[in-house]
Amino acid sequence: MTQIQNNKKYDLEDRTLEFGKKIIYLVKDLPKNTINFNLCDQVIRSGTSMGANYREANETETKKDFMFRIRICRKEGKETIYWLQLIEDANPEFRKQIEPLLQETTELVKIFASILEKSKQRLS
Repeated sequence: MTQIQNNKKYDLEDRTLEFGKKIIYLVKDLPKNTINFNLCDQVIRSGTSMGANYREANETETKKDFMFRIRICRKEGKETIYWLQLIEDANPEFRKQIEPLLQETTELVKIFASILEKSKQRLS
């Protein structure tokens, strides 16, 4: 499989799957309390949704449906950033685990935005 210089895979299906796994690992490590329960439920939903929607996008039959799914990926990424920031605020001792996830989410959102932009240009 092709790798870029910082060892992040070009294959976005694999990359979003690995990201989802890392979200799950973080949630498993967090203290079990009322606040974390609610925050973790949300971040698991949004953080794993990106990969699921990206896979769906790759199976669509129309450009319009593809773009719709990619928009969902971008939206779920932005939501994941929000939940990770709240988790970090509620659990500052986990900052070293959360910061790389925030960085990866930001990169994924930018990738999805770029895919959308290029898809729009091709439609024009």
